[in-house]
Amino acid sequence: MDKRTFLKTSSLLGIGSIAGFKGLEDLIKSVANVPAEKLASDEAFWLDVRKGYKLRSEYINLENGYYCIQPQETLNAYFEHIREVNMQGAYYMRTVQYENKNRVAGKLADLAGCTKEELIITRNTTESLDLIISGMDWKKGDEAVMADQDYGAMLDMFTQVSKRYGMTNKVISIPNHPKSDEEIVDLYAKAITPNTKLVMICHMINITGQILPVRKICDMAHSKGVPVMVDGAHAFAHLTFKLSDLNCDYYGCSLHKWLSVPLGAGFLYVKKENISKVWPLFAESERDPNDISRLNHTGTIPVHTDLAIENAIDFYNKLGAKRKEERLKYLQNYWTKQVRTLKNVVLNTPEDPQRSCAIANIGIKGMKPADMAKTLLDKYKIYTVAIDGKGVQGCRITPNVYTTTAELDSFVKALKEMAGN
Repeated sequence: MDKRTFLKTSSLLGIGSIAGFKGLEDLIKSVANVPAEKLASDEAFWLDVRKGYKLRSEYINLENGYYCIQPQETLNAYFEHIREVNMQGAYYMRTVQYENKNRVAGKLADLAGCTKEELIITRNTTESLDLIISGMDWKKGDEAVMADQDYGAMLDMFTQVSKRYGMTNKVISIPNHPKSDEEIVDLYAKAITPNTKLVMICHMINITGQILPVRKICDMAHSKGVPVMVDGAHAFAHLTFKLSDLNCDYYGCSLHKWLSVPLGAGFLYVKKENISKVWPLFAESERDPNDISRLNHTGTIPVHTDLAIENAIDFYNKLGAKRKEERLKYLQNYWTKQVRTLKNVVLNTPEDPQRSCAIANIGIKGMKPADMAKTLLDKYKIYTVAIDGKGVQGCRITPNVYTTTAELDSFVKALKEMAGN
């Protein structure tokens, strides 16, 4: 197969040669004129969407936040990419590898809302953001601002950088139930000093699902001359937004979460004027300091995963970003409204629907989170994850588009029994 033919074949895999593609298209056409907010509660429609996934029947999976299961059409495309790359071997790697990766990165940049010159495909959020943290020119006396609720891997990298360069980390704590955006913005504003070199924030806090006012924080920090790095692990392809809306300087995410890409893919966005300020994680040969690809040298990678990003984007676009977001928000509100006022129940996620989407965290008074998660799985066959720390004691509950209200009814029933209601 020559280079031109291979590129054509790869492109076709990205736009519709996989079985099942037509079925979703027809399903979406049947509801094309239904507002996303109304469609969110249409169980018949979402049961049809669920048919595109292969799921375990032994338990109800309410821990989709770690890794979102791929629809079968994306999974089938992924297998095809593995077979094709394996058949081509070194020929593929030495001819079209980088052209294909650049094409996919460009499509990802279009979805994210940035230029292709500002985005690289990485392996996950940790790699993306740790690259920025470790790649800055830190000096003794410099400061960074972050929250206790930020993801541990990034906090660990800041700790290492502090030990290595003598910079200082200022850690604030985000309330689980803020009164306003301004309360949160003010927490970060008060921590910033003339020595602050970087602010890190979550777009969506992973342990509670709380959405932070990213644009307001970025605008405030910029008014003080400080760049902002955003952890978007749980927001991208979950919430409807464009990077241009946020006005952030750096943004990293994991595509195996809400975009449902196979494991091993994420992206890093760096605002164009900041690219030259970052040292690569691995050394790269001399090139234009404003070329973001110099930050992307990690050696030989599983290129078939990069190709599957295109298939995942196609599925996401067909389903519709707004339809997905509204369904996820509906599912979370469906169960939280039934238990928020129950005795012995503690919801660690804001009630304001603008401050959360799919993810919520719930605890039971007098019960350790680990015991709660174990009881849910052993007795009720419901899989969750326990969170115990950083002001949060409970289980993180994360449905996805294939989750049914019947499954959530089972979860609510279990909660009521466990909490003595």
